Amino acid sequence: MNMKEELATEKKEGSILVPFLVGGLVGAGIALLLAPKSGRELRKDIKDASSNARQKIVTTVEKGRELFEESRSAIKTAVDAGKTAYVEEIDKHRKAA
Repeated sequence: MNMKEELATEKKEGSILVPFLVGGLVGAGIALLLAPKSGRELRKDIKDASSNARQKIVTTVEKGRELFEESRSAIKTAVDAGKTAYVEEIDKHRKAA
């Protein structure tokens, strides 16, 4: 798999993850609102769910940043290797001429 295909795959995985998380949060919120509980219990459940959602979002953002940095590093390495190969080939052609 080449670099372009890997980046496309990572982009697809990332684009699937966000709607999945949002759908899970919406579903959890609806389940909490429809559950027969007292106001105090419901508020506690909503507070707990929002805290859990916040933690999941923070974790997902951190993972996204890590993936971005890894991709950026891989691209930089590939560009540097391309530049080096280009310069070497130019030097070979100059010496041959």
